[in-house]
Amino acid sequence: MQPINEYLQQYGLADLFPAAVVDSMQIERYAAGHRLFSQGDAADNLYLLVEGKLKISMLSPEGKRLILAFKTPFDIVGDIEYVQKCPFINTVEAVTDLVLLRVPHKALDHEMSGNALFQQFLLETITRKFVTKAQELNFNLLYAVDVRVASYLLSMTPDKPRLDSPSLVDMADLIGTSYRHLNRVLQKFEQSGWIQRNNGKIDLLDRGALLDQAGHNIYE
Repeated sequence: MQPINEYLQQYGLADLFPAAVVDSMQIERYAAGHRLFSQGDAADNLYLLVEGKLKISMLSPEGKRLILAFKTPFDIVGDIEYVQKCPFINTVEAVTDLVLLRVPHKALDHEMSGNALFQQFLLETITRKFVTKAQELNFNLLYAVDVRVASYLLSMTPDKPRLDSPSLVDMADLIGTSYRHLNRVLQKFEQSGWIQRNNGKIDLLDRGALLDQAGHNIYE
């Protein structure tokens, strides 16, 4: 695992944060499948995603979760919460093993309040997230369930051909469909030879066919 300064250099952030903020940073690692934060949890830190892949979802008023995006480096978790001084507005989970840099709000407030470069950095990242959120919500409304299922399977298996023990009820909620409709699509994929279901696991046998089905991976 790289030192903090090497990560900052790698992503062009070495000149953004003063030494006191860098000294306050901590490297945190999470295993695949770990839930980092749930919607409504207190937000006291900003997180810089420097290794791995995470999934961001939201809870609807009906109590169903909906995928907003998958994120890979470089990205930020908690920027909106830092600006608004509010709890986490989404749920964040690890798809693969993750490495993040944790930056305490207190250090940012003390060292970077009024820093024009940092404010511009936050503005750009938050604006990009709002655009992404609008696009993802539209995708869930406009794209066929077959496309969403193929995209979900691809997004959840970036470095392995198996999705371990997925809950079909949760998967249906996340992509915005019913359990019965999802099951029908998975059966069709299995009959086509694209996937195989074994003991609650889903093996991806033909990623190329799934990519063709998705057209492009709408969650990436």
